[in-house]
Parts: sequence; structure tokens; C-alpha cells
Amino acid sequence: MLKSVTVKDSVLVPLVGSVLLMRETPEIARLRLLLVEPKARGLGIGARLVEETVRFAREARYRKVTLWTQSVLTAARRIYERAGFKLIHHETHDTFGKELIGETWELELR
Repeated sequence: MLKSVTVKDSVLVPLVGSVLLMRETPEIARLRLLLVEPKARGLGIGARLVEETVRFAREARYRKVTLWTQSVLTAARRIYERAGFKLIHHETHDTFGKELIGETWELELR
């Protein structure tokens, strides 16, 4: 089975995480995805990905980063809170076939 890899100093290194930031408006970026492979969780990779995403958003002159997550994703929520994001809204939904609590978080950059 072919695994995703990256090359660093001519050595193949398996990818263990991913983050996606997209432009929502000229002033607002949306963090759409944070994924860390199960074997790599607990090593600070998620926090580092979010840290680099926020750094990029600041350099790109966004005013705010927003995201939507689920209350059951406690590790991700902890990462967002430690990065300075604030919970601004929550609501119950059944988008994924069972009742969950969706949360909107924001981080003001300036």
C-alpha cells in the first residue's frame, strides 16, 4: 500500500498530519481541517500545525481565523483553546446521523 510521504534532506518521511486554511472573506480565514494520524497523536503535532496556520494567517494579513468543530473532539478543542481561539457559538445538530453539538470558534488576529 502506498503511503503519503514528503521528502526532507533526500529522505522519505511519512506524513502524519494535515491542516487546511481557506479564505472565507478578504479579512477572515477559515480553518477547515485538522488531522493527525492516530499513531502520531499526543506528540504536539496538532498544536504545531495550528500554530503555523495562525502564523500564516497573520502574515497574510487576515483579521480573524474561524473554525467549526464538534464538542466531542476534546483534543482538538484543547488545541484551539490553547492557541487563543474563543468559543463563540454552539448548537445541537444531527448532520452526521446522530445528535452532536457543533461549535464555532474564532481567533482575532489584530
